[in-house]
Amino acid sequence: MQVQRYYKKMKYANICPKNLHISKKSCIFARYFILRRCAHARMAYKYLTEIEYPSDLKKLPIQALPRVCEELRSFIIQELSHNPGHLASSLGTIELTVALHYVFDTPHDKLIWDVGHQAYAHKILTGRRERFNTNRQFKGLAPFPTPKESEYDAFVAGHASNSISAALGMEVADELQGIRRNVVAIIGDGAMTGGLAFEGLNNTSMDRNNLLIILNDNNMAIDPIRGGFTQYLVDITTSERYNKWRWKTYQWLTKMHLVDERKTDTLRRFSNNMKNILTRQPSNIFQGLNLRYFGPADGHNVEDLVRILSEIKNHQGPKVLHIITKKGKGYEPAENDQTIWHAPGKFDPETGIRNEISGENAMPLWQDVFGNKLLELARKNEKIVGVTPAMPTGCSMCIMQREIPERVFDVGIAEGHAVTFSAGLAKEGALPYCNIYSTFMQRAYDNIVHDVALQNLHVVFCIDRAGIVGNDGATHHGLLDMTYLRPIPNMQIAAPMTKEDLEEMMELAETMEGPVAIRYPRGKSVPRGEQPVPKVEYGKGVQLRDGKDVAVLSIGAIGNTVNEAIDQLTSVAHWNMRWVKPMDTTILDYVGTHYKKVVTVEDGMLNGGLGSAVLEYFADKGYTCHVKRLGIDDQFVEHGNPAELYHMLKLDKQGICESLLQEQGK
Repeated sequence: MQVQRYYKKMKYANICPKNLHISKKSCIFARYFILRRCAHARMAYKYLTEIEYPSDLKKLPIQALPRVCEELRSFIIQELSHNPGHLASSLGTIELTVALHYVFDTPHDKLIWDVGHQAYAHKILTGRRERFNTNRQFKGLAPFPTPKESEYDAFVAGHASNSISAALGMEVADELQGIRRNVVAIIGDGAMTGGLAFEGLNNTSMDRNNLLIILNDNNMAIDPIRGGFTQYLVDITTSERYNKWRWKTYQWLTKMHLVDERKTDTLRRFSNNMKNILTRQPSNIFQGLNLRYFGPADGHNVEDLVRILSEIKNHQGPKVLHIITKKGKGYEPAENDQTIWHAPGKFDPETGIRNEISGENAMPLWQDVFGNKLLELARKNEKIVGVTPAMPTGCSMCIMQREIPERVFDVGIAEGHAVTFSAGLAKEGALPYCNIYSTFMQRAYDNIVHDVALQNLHVVFCIDRAGIVGNDGATHHGLLDMTYLRPIPNMQIAAPMTKEDLEEMMELAETMEGPVAIRYPRGKSVPRGEQPVPKVEYGKGVQLRDGKDVAVLSIGAIGNTVNEAIDQLTSVAHWNMRWVKPMDTTILDYVGTHYKKVVTVEDGMLNGGLGSAVLEYFADKGYTCHVKRLGIDDQFVEHGNPAELYHMLKLDKQGICESLLQEQGK
């Protein structure tokens, strides 16, 4: 018992054993106990190693499913401890995943996941257990469900809130073709706050379909849990006896001409009304939209979920099953701090201690540079507010949120709303710094054009995760922002090469007019260094190195890689352009008249980016120098760590150096 007590303290304290005030001998015993537990966990899979596909799962008795869930949970924790990924979300959906594959005939029946980091158990049960150790790795399993990888992945699930619309389209297509199968949309982890989800709900309520929507509600409740009576409600509304009684009552009312059987939605409205009478509760949003509603149910009771899904899967008409789950379920550190354990990096699965790399001389993350500078600016200017769509920690706006919470607005996973909300703030005199990840900002394009740029409103867009982001792959790389922002009238676009650049751009943006976009990457920031470099000025670039043969024009943090590459070369000049719009025409005129060979380098798509802008300017001016563009060609870039991807794209030090040598040799 003493050893177990020490084991529990070590496992969940999240501190080193030396701080537990126990003897060295006791630590040895505790570590021995932990090692035994680790070995037991690896060897104790009674069912999981025998499950290759859902057909194997279906052979088990329902009583075995809780054990399957335990084994899945243990497997995911062990795997992600050394190959990092999205932990807490997948732990919260294990029982749901097992129940879905037990009840439905996948891949014939279609499961559409919303925010795919809920779907690790789904991957493991659908032929990918042996390869799961390659998840998110270069040339390994994709980080999110994708039809390219498996027939069990019905739709791409990288961004949020698309499942209902996609599933409805698939369901209607099946109806048109006479195909009989179940289509299930699993939406959760905050995705229900997205506008597209509500658009999908609205259309689902209008069209004839049999779509099943499962709302995985993990403390993002639409309707709160209402005690034991809600379980009774689930029992009665999914039971065979209740549904027979409901149907007979409906037929009797039809004969009495009290309901209109000619209307296809009459039965659904009747069902919801009967449920309201039973519960004495008003209709929720689903019932108000004429969707048959079940729940809320316990999302961690796998046997109950199997029973409920078995009952409702054949019910006619669109329906919603609302389940309550806990993010991080079954792993105490993840349950206690769901934000940190959403994607915790490497960790010790037994102690819960995360591997955090730190050092006195370590440079801050780009996001922390933003967060600290925003707070500094907000202290001096009361008009400054922060807006973020569900990423206060990810973008480090939480730094300002802790000190000035009344001026920070987390609007949920709703990028379009975040932009238009910022436009409203700016229209009435506030100065919003709206921070959105580059890949997610794509979802708000019309809002940027119509609500901000058209009115020339002063909104500062701080675009985090621009460029290659790494293991999350094609759905998360921020490669399109310069391309889609540059054509917008009134838009001004800057990209810092160094930590100091970002701070100065944020200061300068405060004094500007109209919309401003500042894009910066993920990861550690880079210092300006000892070389004296002018401060950031509006629309001005800066020369970093002189040379006669080739002129290199770079934008953003990739300029640091350019510096490393040309250190091995001679006669190569380098300019950090700093602004994509407006561009420094003084530099462009000088380069156009003094150099025959020009190379542009950018961490973004070539179509419409920096290189395109330079070519357009040179063509308009009649400059005839040869321009070589380095960047991302017309492709979606796969997942892998940034070093591997930059090497593949020939945008690392070696690749850029080789390109410059080729230009010098021409």
